[in-house]
Amino acid sequence: MIKETYDFYSPFNFKLYNLNPKIQYQLDLLASHDLITRKHSENVANLVYRLCEYLHCNYKFTLYCTCCAYLHDIGKLFIPLEILTKPGKLTEEEFEIMKNHTKLGYDLCYKDLALRPYADGALYHHEALNGSGYPNGVTKKDIPYMAQILRVADEYDALVSKRHYKTHVNISQTLKILIKEAQSEEYTKSIALDQLSNDSKLGKINPKILKKLFKVVIDDTMYEIACIKEYVSHLLNEVERLKLIDKFNEKMLLAKKDKKKEYYLNGIKVLLKKGETLENYEKILEEYKDAVESKKFMINKLYDEISIIKKLKV
Repeated sequence: MIKETYDFYSPFNFKLYNLNPKIQYQLDLLASHDLITRKHSENVANLVYRLCEYLHCNYKFTLYCTCCAYLHDIGKLFIPLEILTKPGKLTEEEFEIMKNHTKLGYDLCYKDLALRPYADGALYHHEALNGSGYPNGVTKKDIPYMAQILRVADEYDALVSKRHYKTHVNISQTLKILIKEAQSEEYTKSIALDQLSNDSKLGKINPKILKKLFKVVIDDTMYEIACIKEYVSHLLNEVERLKLIDKFNEKMLLAKKDKKKEYYLNGIKVLLKKGETLENYEKILEEYKDAVESKKFMINKLYDEISIIKKLKV
């Protein structure tokens, strides 16, 4: 039985094949250092491009943001693999080393005139609107809009990778985590004796951009549904073929003349596929039927997930 295949990120993924050769060279180096980080960079670039489209950014700015996304983690070239690929939680000392990838990536890009325009992506993608990010703890007014888009895409793909998603079922749980990152935190500030003023401290990520991410995720979930529906269509064709084999087999067993038996046997042979026999076709038929029901159940769960996402509030 063949399996349905689809990219977790839609096949309409943006792939910038005409990348600056210098960018492509750095990405090749990154792939040789850590293939997972290279794949992450591609995913983030895809998300950034699509977010820019939903944000109605002009084409030049969209390309600029996408190139920044491709290079945002390039500083990880200089992070030791025992830290970069550590499966468990990093120690405080290890995390301090990991955080250096922002400045290291910035320095790498800034020293090369061809890469310098994209240096800010490496530097700012872990900064937070409320000043709680790194490396410099700057706030919204000092964080480029490009980097605000990049942070949303980066955090989303990091969460997807961490949770090993292979389907968009329960993806709303990841979006809820990001919502918490975008919500404002109320705090009180003393102005004078016995006088308090309520203020609003900005969240870590831009809620406007997060809302557009919801649309991207819904698009990808709809694509997954389309892939599964196409696979179900294939399965149903296989079920009908095997049912016809079953029908021919019954008639062959009931036939009294050898010529008739041979007629139905030849028909069965034409319908059988590689690995199928008269002895196992019934088992295979049941497996196909079970697969159809399983995939229909998955489609319903994905539609439910879309309904949940549409109700999420930032």
